[in-house]
Amino acid sequence: MGTGAADGSRGARWWLPWLGLCFWAAGAAAARGADSGEVLPDSIPSAPGTLPHFIEEPDDAYIIKSNPIALRCKARPAMQIFFKCNGEWVHQNEHVSEESLDESSGLKVREVFINVTRQQVEDFHGPEDYWCQCVAWSHLGTSKSRKASVRIAYLRKNFEQDPQGREVPIEGMIVLHCRPPEGVPAAEVEWLKNEEPIDSEQDENIDTRADHNLIIRQARLSDSGNYTCMAANIVAKRRSLSATVVVYVDGSWEVWSEWSVCSPECEHLRIRECTAPAPRNGGKFCEGLSQESENCTDGLCILGIENASDIALYSGLGAAVVAVAVLVIGVTLYRRSHSDYGVDVIDSSALTGGFQTFNFKTVRQGNSLLLNPAMQPDLTVSRTYSGPICLQDPLDKELMTESSLFNPLSDIKVKVQSSFMVSLGVSERAEYRGKNHSGTFPHGNNRGFSTLHPRNKTPYIQNLSSLPTRTELRTTGVFGHLGGRLVMPNTGVSLLIPHGAIPEENSWEIYMSINQGEPSLQSDGSEVLLSPEVTCGPPDMLVTTPFALTIPHCADVSAEHWNIHLKKRTQQGKWEEVMSVEDESTSCYCLLDPFACHVLLDSFGTYALTGEPITDCAVKQLKVAVFGCMSCNSLDYNLRVYCVDNTPCAFQEVVSDERHQGGQLLEEPKLLHFKGNTFSLQISVLDIPPFLWRIKPFTACQEVPFSRVWSSNRQPLHCAFSLERYTPTTTQLSCKICIRQLKGHEQILQVQTSILESERETITFFAQEDSTFPAQTGPKAFKIPYSIRQRICATFDTPNAKGKDWQMLAQKNSINRNLSYFATQSSPSAVILNLWEARHQQDGDLDSLACALEEIGRTHTKLSNITESQIDDADFNYSRQNGL
Repeated sequence: MGTGAADGSRGARWWLPWLGLCFWAAGAAAARGADSGEVLPDSIPSAPGTLPHFIEEPDDAYIIKSNPIALRCKARPAMQIFFKCNGEWVHQNEHVSEESLDESSGLKVREVFINVTRQQVEDFHGPEDYWCQCVAWSHLGTSKSRKASVRIAYLRKNFEQDPQGREVPIEGMIVLHCRPPEGVPAAEVEWLKNEEPIDSEQDENIDTRADHNLIIRQARLSDSGNYTCMAANIVAKRRSLSATVVVYVDGSWEVWSEWSVCSPECEHLRIRECTAPAPRNGGKFCEGLSQESENCTDGLCILGIENASDIALYSGLGAAVVAVAVLVIGVTLYRRSHSDYGVDVIDSSALTGGFQTFNFKTVRQGNSLLLNPAMQPDLTVSRTYSGPICLQDPLDKELMTESSLFNPLSDIKVKVQSSFMVSLGVSERAEYRGKNHSGTFPHGNNRGFSTLHPRNKTPYIQNLSSLPTRTELRTTGVFGHLGGRLVMPNTGVSLLIPHGAIPEENSWEIYMSINQGEPSLQSDGSEVLLSPEVTCGPPDMLVTTPFALTIPHCADVSAEHWNIHLKKRTQQGKWEEVMSVEDESTSCYCLLDPFACHVLLDSFGTYALTGEPITDCAVKQLKVAVFGCMSCNSLDYNLRVYCVDNTPCAFQEVVSDERHQGGQLLEEPKLLHFKGNTFSLQISVLDIPPFLWRIKPFTACQEVPFSRVWSSNRQPLHCAFSLERYTPTTTQLSCKICIRQLKGHEQILQVQTSILESERETITFFAQEDSTFPAQTGPKAFKIPYSIRQRICATFDTPNAKGKDWQMLAQKNSINRNLSYFATQSSPSAVILNLWEARHQQDGDLDSLACALEEIGRTHTKLSNITESQIDDADFNYSRQNGL
């Protein structure tokens, strides 16, 4: 009783200022009427049953220099209108009001003006801008207008970034950056070329975008000129420094002309000119010769008598070459007719020229590398191989040694000389043919080194070891009648097994995995994959109450722009639609949150979310991040910019790849809204410190096609930039990465780092608590104590004439659609609470649930005030009563 009286007295005190203001305003109006001798006519009705309606509300305004601005508002029917600025009433003397009669409605119309000065705005120091609003009175009550902000307009003199001149090859891309001076309101930018405005709507090759940059997609010769960035607002105009753009053409050679007639000097000529095209605007001149000569002794030119001795010399040399060739052919035929082997053996003395001899003694006793230990060779034989020796590359030594171990020479019959020396005829194209001994090589382990180039072996093996062979992420847990929660760390994927879903005295090993390989769900038409493919099992497991599967997605949820579907893969590998998230269904339930979808299911399998954009305003959320690492060259530093779907598992794949490459996260990842408007994505590096760093010309801006970004379901999308230091003493790097969609949104990543690992600040990838306890079983896996949960279900499962049942519980927990699904459950309240557990697994916000229950009026228990001992006692008593 005392509390109610106190509340009533506070309510009465709250209205006193308003009543006092009304009486004060009425008295002031009466006094003004008495002083001026003017009395409002009785014919103007006051419309006692109507609240004031604003015909005109105050607009946002800017104070230019020292000129005050006027705020005005008009309402009907209105007895009085007063302005309120920054929460305080403006004095009556500062108001100028006018009254009139609306002839169409016969209602009283009042219009009020006030002036706001620059001094008033400068003297205000509040958390927000200076603001004013109107409050109008009638007999029924008051109405408030919108808040109008008043700001001091200005435009600074210096541009934050002036455009820089550049030389660009023809058909190359031109990007001129302009960041206008700071100003209020924000300055609008216009580009001039040779002092003439540029109209991008008249030229599709030119794009002037929201970030004030000028882009010419394919440079033409006519695009050469002086470009200026103009910034202007209501206060002033500013001009940037002019940037000179030169579009040049490199010269090319025409096709060679025909050979000229052979001259008396036994030469003929051909020429070509650098005119296809000719170099322009400082372009490079053609490379190579402009004319070429060649000797023409092919019967077209008769030599003089003084060259007769040369003819005799050449004729003799030709005859000698023919004789040597005939001799070689004869010897070869003779050797083939006297040998049955692919490689013949001759005396080593015949091949000493150009060859070196090297000896090694083979010790085979106890050698575990022999593939056929049954073969017992002569342990005293010293073999000498004669052949060209080139052991500069240690890899060649390794291959030679391995070849001798895995390719036994017992297959090749050799001719042994009296000195017990073995000499093999070696040539560049020699083929070694021999009979395979049964049992020499184990099945499937035959190593053919002839298919592997010696110098490619080591890089090949290194690449294999550095590439991760991830196809899926997987976690498991054993669950029984008490249920629990299975979480895939750092992926946003989780599985909630409710209490009682598994029959008593049964337990199952439940697994959950995410496909990280090529997606098996191939998009049809405009449909795109919005989530990872998540598998939970075993597939033959049956549950008595639905379980909750949480899958992250990357869609900016809006029923106006997206049609989102839940799909399941069949045993035959095909994908079938389960339901649309906006449809009514009694087989499953989908609750779409901004970053995840919570699905109530009764069967395990592989599930994924797909989206079909309805309009061009459909948005995918991308996570953009920049990683950096040193290059093999000590002066180079590599930047890799990633744009991936905004799901934790997609970013985890990026992190895993970067850990293999030694990359470091240089800035907190940011969110980019990517529209389905078919425009591409551009990534550029800005504000590189001059004289300290440089980037390869024409690579500072890279463009990614729309389809590559919109359907980036496979490998993480990234662009790489290579920066070079001028000196090794430079250890600090600062620059900006701009990621933006043409005619869309943009994000800026600020890089401020040290390239030395010892001085670099580490940025964590994921929250630590998300990587612990992937499997939780029993009561501790749930946020709501079991005893409290039982009381809620018992209360709300019972129908109530006033509607305070499970439907009201669903409504207060923002579950407003497809309520027929819950009506088919044995305990609708229990399923609603399971959905609440899935949605609040991170925060466990019991206060929100308690507030929902209190609003319904069925309980006044504040769940957050329950002590840990009460929770443990309640759960223990329940377990003891049920023999658990």
